[in-house]
Amino acid sequence: MVAMSFISAPQCPHRGTGGVGKDRHGFVELAADQGADEQARLAGRAAHPSEVAHPHESLGQDMDEPAAQELVGMKGDDMGAVGAALMTQQADAPIGGVSVLRTQSPGGGGIADFPAGRSTDPRYEFASRLNFRDLMRTLLPFLASAALAAAAGKPIVAVYDLEGTLSENGRAEASMLSMNLDAERPLTFHDLSVAFREAAADEAVQAIVLDADGAMLTLPQIQELRRHLIDAREAGKDVWIYSDYFNNKTALLGSAANRFVLMPEAAVNFSGIHAESMYFKGMLDKAGLEAEVVHIGDFKSFGEEFYRTGPSEFAAKQTEELIDGIFSEIVDDVASGRRIDRAKVLEMIDRGTFNVDDAKQAGLIDDRQHRTDFNAMLREKYAEAKFDREYALPDLDGPDVDNIFDVFKLLMSSADDADSKSDYVAVVAMQGGISDASVAPVRKAIVKLLKDEHAKALVLRVDSPGGSALSSEVLWEVTDEWKSTGRPLAVSMGGVAASGGYYISAGAARIFAEPGTITGSIGVVGMKLVVAEAMEKMGITTHSVKRGEHADAMSMTKGFSEEEEALVRKSMEEVYGTFKKRIVDGRGERLKGELEPLAGGRVYTGRRALELGLVDELGGLTDAIAWAADKAGIGEPKSRLLPEPKSPLEGLFSKPEKDKDGELVGMSPARPSVSEALAAMIQETTLAALPESTRHSVGRAVQRLRAIEENRVQLIGPDLELRW
Repeated sequence: MVAMSFISAPQCPHRGTGGVGKDRHGFVELAADQGADEQARLAGRAAHPSEVAHPHESLGQDMDEPAAQELVGMKGDDMGAVGAALMTQQADAPIGGVSVLRTQSPGGGGIADFPAGRSTDPRYEFASRLNFRDLMRTLLPFLASAALAAAAGKPIVAVYDLEGTLSENGRAEASMLSMNLDAERPLTFHDLSVAFREAAADEAVQAIVLDADGAMLTLPQIQELRRHLIDAREAGKDVWIYSDYFNNKTALLGSAANRFVLMPEAAVNFSGIHAESMYFKGMLDKAGLEAEVVHIGDFKSFGEEFYRTGPSEFAAKQTEELIDGIFSEIVDDVASGRRIDRAKVLEMIDRGTFNVDDAKQAGLIDDRQHRTDFNAMLREKYAEAKFDREYALPDLDGPDVDNIFDVFKLLMSSADDADSKSDYVAVVAMQGGISDASVAPVRKAIVKLLKDEHAKALVLRVDSPGGSALSSEVLWEVTDEWKSTGRPLAVSMGGVAASGGYYISAGAARIFAEPGTITGSIGVVGMKLVVAEAMEKMGITTHSVKRGEHADAMSMTKGFSEEEEALVRKSMEEVYGTFKKRIVDGRGERLKGELEPLAGGRVYTGRRALELGLVDELGGLTDAIAWAADKAGIGEPKSRLLPEPKSPLEGLFSKPEKDKDGELVGMSPARPSVSEALAAMIQETTLAALPESTRHSVGRAVQRLRAIEENRVQLIGPDLELRW
């Protein structure tokens, strides 16, 4: 197991993308402009001139943000709550006998009153039949037209303040233990990559401002976002990166900007990457536990951490090659982006430490400024522009939950996705380990898409180290079913698509990988944990009765006999043969040479995999979407991530989807039990005293042992979660 310093951890857990409320587009102000007379009729009074904002004043305030608000603020701002508080208030005094919902946007202008409830006054007969949501749905087309008309010709500065993990599948886990009941659905990598692509292409966007200090990004995610920023620069836009830190992540993103600004006393940690493996044999020996592992493939190193005290020669060689490849990607991108010699970048890395002035003198950054000065400079430089904090991003606001009745509404709501009335590219993500539970929702989404005539192509986003051989085959089969319809299938590889992750990718017509993607690991491993000695130490004895010569072969109270190990190996070789067949059938002549020399558990970077014919193109998710849209004949590469992302609150309370036209016998993901939740809590408490990196590595080892317990034959790659 190798834990590498790679994924950047957030500096503060709180979300800082503030300045918005439920109605962040300021449409109430627009209603005051476009429909003031109609609103006055509905409210039973004439609109007072002082309460109807001038259209340009209203839009200028609402669709931007209050002038006092920072464009790039410190993490932990909760301006969303402030915006929501400013957006809606309940009037105490009724008008004409009708309770009125009074709404005002943060800009301060354009108050609009809406009747709430019934009245005998005929002036409210129409309004009383409408609830607020119906009224907004009716007025929305007019409001959108007004927004476009008022904003026409005004340049845009797209501001992105990123925090936390960018989920690939958008499925946030609700936890009663952690009380994670956020009503806001998570921002996904699909959301952000599409937004960056649109910002780079939109002539109205004059500049992009990015602060990613608190974001946990993998190298492939950074590489795709960086490419979009470079596209924006080539289109003549300004790209600004601001950070309190100079590390691998910010150095890569900053290398794509024409203005990379650091805080004067920024923390500098740009010293390369580090890999450290943890081996648990000594701990297992003390506990009286023994891991029996069978490998198919010399480089299939998973399991070594449980029966060795250090890496095998094959595993050590493989890790060295991966480290070299990833380190080269970082150095080359920083050097080319900053237009400095590669040797200079290596010199700065090998210094071990340096300050902001040293970074500026070396050409790694452009300037040093405090946040206050940076924000003031942006407002002055782009005084005529509209600062849009959510340019091209979806509405992340979850359901309104103000009382117990709103909770009941969530309980009664259906999980059906909204019908799409136009052609699109479907994006379905397989994220994390491959098991029955993780594959079930992915398979279900694809089965549902098979019946959707508007889903013209499918992109499978794979960010998985693999897992169960059986579950991998289940997911491969449904993608093969999709291919039989004649619709395009592409795969976009994320941080890792190894072993089972490559198995489910192999059948695609086009495979995209980032240069820093970890892929390959074509091999099989089987394992069981023998607990006989531990039980003896605790005074536990067993008595066994069997019918069938090898019925107890997988018993954890005894090791494999020679005959049993031979039987297990034969079964695994059959799985290995199927694995290679899936690859040969899917890749065909695109493979560079015979498959066996490329297999055997060998792991590659995306760049090396392209040279070997294991992938087709270096590119990201948006590249895969564009290819699929072109093959499907869709003019604009419109895409949808499915299943629709949900907030933790929606995921906890919404009813399971029921598809009356679905499969008679389908897969059902297991729901986490209370006992499993308590076990996880106990594990976290037990490991709390360990350093975070060690705690994380031990936690992953436990997860993999549980995966082995569920399915003895695994298509799983080496533990190469990279962090920096």
